[in-house]
Amino acid sequence: MNKPNILLITSDQQHWDTIGAFNDEISTPNLDRLVKGGTTFGRAYCPNPTCTPSRSSIMTGMYPSQHGAWTLGTKLDEDKHTVNEDLKEAGYQTSLIGKAHFQPLRGSEEYSSLESYPILQDLEYWRNFNEPFYGFDHVELARNHTNEAHIGQHYAIWLEEKGCVNWRDYFLPPTGNMDPSVLHKWDIPEKYHYNTWIAERTNARLDDHHENDEPFFLWSSFFDPHPPYLVSEPWDTMYDPDELTIPEMVPGEHDKNPPHFQMTQEDDPDFTHLQETGQEIHGYHSHRNITEKDRKQLVSTYYGMISMMDKYIGKILDKLDALGLTENTIVIFTTDHGHFYGQHGLQYKGGFHYEDLIKLPFIVRYPNHVPAGKVSNALQSLVDLAPTFLSFAGQEIPVQMTGIDQKEVWLGNQEKVRDHAICEFRHEPTTIHQKTYVDERYKITVYYNHTYGEIFDLQVDPNELNNLWDSALHSQLKQELLLKYIWAELGKESLHMPRICHA
Repeated sequence: MNKPNILLITSDQQHWDTIGAFNDEISTPNLDRLVKGGTTFGRAYCPNPTCTPSRSSIMTGMYPSQHGAWTLGTKLDEDKHTVNEDLKEAGYQTSLIGKAHFQPLRGSEEYSSLESYPILQDLEYWRNFNEPFYGFDHVELARNHTNEAHIGQHYAIWLEEKGCVNWRDYFLPPTGNMDPSVLHKWDIPEKYHYNTWIAERTNARLDDHHENDEPFFLWSSFFDPHPPYLVSEPWDTMYDPDELTIPEMVPGEHDKNPPHFQMTQEDDPDFTHLQETGQEIHGYHSHRNITEKDRKQLVSTYYGMISMMDKYIGKILDKLDALGLTENTIVIFTTDHGHFYGQHGLQYKGGFHYEDLIKLPFIVRYPNHVPAGKVSNALQSLVDLAPTFLSFAGQEIPVQMTGIDQKEVWLGNQEKVRDHAICEFRHEPTTIHQKTYVDERYKITVYYNHTYGEIFDLQVDPNELNNLWDSALHSQLKQELLLKYIWAELGKESLHMPRICHA
């Protein structure tokens, strides 16, 4: 097997069931191309349902509790070993176009951040940026989701180069002057949308790699469909809100769940006792303050954001074809974590480890190597990407990486290499710290210093409506799952180095 190119395409906060090949309410013809040409893994999981931890796991092949970027507002230390370093040893050129989010929006004297104010918006700095960035040879970055004021870095430079002199009209104050009351329809012309920027700049890198006849690892990192819910014309009206299936909570489904689930359904819940660091807690607020009309509209916009992104993923796939690179390029499409849009009465994300949030869309295409048109239930995790990339590149996998090499599973030579996945959510040092163990049938979630938890039988109860944690009939199952979880924790401990002598 020739040394393959690796193209990783990610979205941001995309629910696993938003690919047209499996959901006829949404149109994604280019993701469908990948489904037809590759293998879809229906049991892929994130190691953490927020951006920085999961994205850092992709880079390091380690869990958030191991690489250090344990929650939002933290950073992946620059000295952490990344997959880029090993791929460069194998002769690969490495690039990242789009969203990084390895660092927070605010730095400190002890913990600096290149993704923070004010350097985020120092365009002259980014025009001349050539510093090392987690082992990438080349980066072109941005930090905003839709109209957020965090606009800056290479995307803002590109807007100016494209002649979009009024770009501040499309972003919120204090950076821009867009009216914050405008929802769903984003007036930014499609030719200036960051989807266009990502596809154009990704394709420019592909041209360079083709011209130089060099193997590459290229991460094309899209921002959508992460809220705020905004999309350019005509995508904002592509879906009729009244014709979409809108998920809803089943009455009483949280009665057996831990208290924070029930509190989300109150009008004005008080979570201040959990705010250990004084920072915002994602998801810990009322999820009731949204009208039925708005619920339908946000799903319509969310789908429009995915369909627009799909168009520009298609432009990247077309470029691979035009350059003759398709046959020798592994394309992986996935996301960093999932999303709620009404399921269980929840919106967005937080400390709720339902499948909607921790299970991912996950497609692998490698013509004549990865089986085409196949759907597999082999468990996958984002921590597996780094070691699997190295395996395909013929590189030794560092002993520190705790992800599992999935190469033979992707190639269809082995049914599975995982019997479980683990998802972590440590959003505060002690008050919000939970982990979930999920295997082929069951899921168990445990909470630090709490006796409550969750157990769901995904075979009998796929919608996760009946928490078995306190069920007397399932006490033996609970003991077995707790032991399996402990084994899994022991098994994923990272090694600093191999053992090289008996003493």
